Amino acid sequence: MAQYRTKLLHSLEQGLQMSPGIRIFLAGRAHVRDEVEKHLAGSAVAVSITPTKSDIIRFPRAKLKEDITSDAMDKGLEEIIKSIPDTVSEM
Repeated sequence: MAQYRTKLLHSLEQGLQMSPGIRIFLAGRAHVRDEVEKHLAGSAVAVSITPTKSDIIRFPRAKLKEDITSDAMDKGLEEIIKSIPDTVSEM
């Protein structure tokens, strides 16, 4: 995948040079940032967004509320949901 990412970033770099009015939004994991900044130097502004523990817990709970099985949430599943923030890698 890295070779495709490099080609994509190179194409974006060329596009930005040819049309400086273009605005591009990229979202990715932290390890991609250095590569983006290398290819789009001077054209990129990086903003870090990190979910809070409550955000990480809130998402699966919201999805479970949409479940048609009304008793899907039990004590065991609640313990799993609470443990997720401790095991999530950096996003």
